[in-house]
Amino acid sequence: MSVAALIALLDHASVLVFALTGALVASRGQLDVVGFIFFATLTGIGGGTLRDLVLGRAPVFWVGRPELLLLTTGAAIAVFFNAHRLESRYRAILWLDAFALAVAVPAGVGVALEAGVSPVVTVLMGVMTGTFGGLMRDVVGNEVPLVLKQGELYVTAAFGGAVAALLLLGLGAGRGWALIGCAAMVLLLRAGSMSFGWRLPVYKARPPRN
Repeated sequence: MSVAALIALLDHASVLVFALTGALVASRGQLDVVGFIFFATLTGIGGGTLRDLVLGRAPVFWVGRPELLLLTTGAAIAVFFNAHRLESRYRAILWLDAFALAVAVPAGVGVALEAGVSPVVTVLMGVMTGTFGGLMRDVVGNEVPLVLKQGELYVTAAFGGAVAALLLLGLGAGRGWALIGCAAMVLLLRAGSMSFGWRLPVYKARPPRN
């Protein structure tokens, strides 16, 4: 598989899985089917849209591939008729979001590498692609954004995966393997945070000094 094909596959996978999480948030709000489609589409394409606008890509990825909108619509309708079967929709959102993050970050890194931007911007594009769709979903859905959960590895997982991709490239790995390594690192950090309580230190206020 070529690198371009891998990036397109990652984009499709991230859109689909993020769309499922958006539709599940809509189910928690007991919205109608149009609300499901809105949340699924907003979440699925949000991060990638912002990435492409910042990088000046034309057209934006889903404009050139309108089948992605059919993908988000199909995901929304599937969740609309099946969400009630899940024992814990919030738990499903957490794990689906983790998998979506693990494919969206390397998609963003891959697009940035193709654009030839600096390493700092490449890392930022990976983080942006992975986090902004979910952030939009949670803010519009009046949920506490996962990116702001106290001490959890979320943005850190995205950042770690993007940096891992650049390190692998620096060590001589092919671009495809670097993107796969990026996905693995993101999933490892996010799953470790969810399952084993991996955390970053949080700020604790102290009394002022005299």
